[in-house]
Amino acid sequence: MTHPITHGIARTVNGLEWFEAENLGATSVLRHGFFSRKGGVSNGIHGGLNVGFGSDDDKDRVAENRARAAKVFAVTPDDLTTVYQVHGTDVAVLDRALSRDEAPKADAMVTDRPGIMLGILTADCTPVLFHDPKAGVIGACHSGWRGSYGGVSEATVTAMEKLGASRENIIAAVGPCIARASYEVDAAFRDTILGGPEGNEDLFDASSRAGHYMFDLPEYVHRRTIATGIAKVELVARDTLAQEDLFYSYRRMTLRKEPDYGRQLSAIMLSDA
Repeated sequence: MTHPITHGIARTVNGLEWFEAENLGATSVLRHGFFSRKGGVSNGIHGGLNVGFGSDDDKDRVAENRARAAKVFAVTPDDLTTVYQVHGTDVAVLDRALSRDEAPKADAMVTDRPGIMLGILTADCTPVLFHDPKAGVIGACHSGWRGSYGGVSEATVTAMEKLGASRENIIAAVGPCIARASYEVDAAFRDTILGGPEGNEDLFDASSRAGHYMFDLPEYVHRRTIATGIAKVELVARDTLAQEDLFYSYRRMTLRKEPDYGRQLSAIMLSDA
């Protein structure tokens, strides 16, 4: 069983650029994409397609950016559902699209209903998209190191199974996040990860600073998602900190001491076809 590492398939429509996983593909019944920051109406430090209402960006601009992303999936912004992410493992099961005011505190969503655009917001953390093409069930989760360590991919797969999905039929894609060369952590962080279920000593390199390490977050999430036992997991490897023209980055903001940062969108949806 293979679990590939790729750079994804780049797509561009009306100035918006996103990356599709080769595993999930573009089919008549599924739409998905890891959106870059390109093509939006925000400016300044939020420049581009900032979809985060939690940022200090102008809310009308954020709303327009979300509408542009939804249009790529041929739906309205009311169909784009995002959750109030808290770096946990709770999963929202949706039978309809939710408004911003209804958004539950959760880090994952699953549904078997067409037309609901599941959206995950990130700025260095890892988005993961799931699909069971036989059962017609999808999922999406926000997987920073805490969520991944806690088992958010496993929780998402379990919730999909309750909607009729089968683990052996589920395929997933791990999206762009902060990469090994950009993610410095301290010794306490390393000890926490190494005390987890899989060890993963090889995911750390020594940093130039004493007592610090460079951590491979995308591969960690990749492995944790593979460990759920699903059929196939693709890693779309792109560095959100290093590729400033494509992505927002919380770590880049902190290094530069900037006042705020934008959020990019990763989304998946069953179509009505």
